[in-house]
Amino acid sequence: MKYLIIGHKGQLGNEFVKKLSLLNYDFIGVDIDELDITKRDDVILFFRKIKPDVTINCAAYNLVDDAEKEPEKAFAVNTAGVLNIAFASKEVKSFLVHYSSDYVFDGTKKDGLYIESDKPNPINKYGESKLKGEQILSDVLSDYLLFRLSWVFGEGTQNFIHKFIRWTKNSNELKIADDEISIPTYTKDIVEVTLKSIEKGISGLYHLTNSGYTSRFDWAKHITDTLKLNVKLIPVSKDIFNLPARRPDFSAMDNKIISDELGIVIPTWEEAVKNYLIRKE
Repeated sequence: MKYLIIGHKGQLGNEFVKKLSLLNYDFIGVDIDELDITKRDDVILFFRKIKPDVTINCAAYNLVDDAEKEPEKAFAVNTAGVLNIAFASKEVKSFLVHYSSDYVFDGTKKDGLYIESDKPNPINKYGESKLKGEQILSDVLSDYLLFRLSWVFGEGTQNFIHKFIRWTKNSNELKIADDEISIPTYTKDIVEVTLKSIEKGISGLYHLTNSGYTSRFDWAKHITDTLKLNVKLIPVSKDIFNLPARRPDFSAMDNKIISDELGIVIPTWEEAVKNYLIRKE
């Protein structure tokens, strides 16, 4: 079975490359310098040449604030790019795995974590672009695997842990939002669950996160305590940062359905963060 990893240089794609290499799987990894997913003809020609059995799309425009200023870039990758991959996958009969976001929700749910049947209502352009990408899958394909992720972290610089550690080197006092709540999710766990799901022949929409939930502030505190960093954390409202994109107050998603399907317990976010920090050292 041949795997195609699109966006293999990003933090999630890189984790797939490491895992598939370890397993000696037959795979090809590409990034934007080899395949621009916004160019449909290029995508279709590439798929005809490679003929992957499974395509894992890790490519995404995930600059949430920039998406408010340049929404056309977010939609080009997260919506049109997904459409191009879906069409190409359908033509060569490649099973497509794609990832979306907790930001498809508005954060106003009052009775527990978000489940797959809850109605999406994004409040920023990034969330809108990801939701439209989701809708395209069901329009074009009858069989696919779609995972919604949240607060992804792994090897790379586009994640909260990397940024937070960098901030602590420049300041001994940091203001962190305590009213933005979701679930930090480790790329290593995403890869493990994805591969198990493919192996079992699972398809459809699922929420894939680590277990539990937390605020940005408590996440920062956990990192501080684990690494014994010398920094004072001050809890504040996220509104004081005046960021271009609105964030949901509470966008934590329930991973119970995929956990039950696979008969596994996905590690807590605390365990995942510790495992990442230990691995990183």
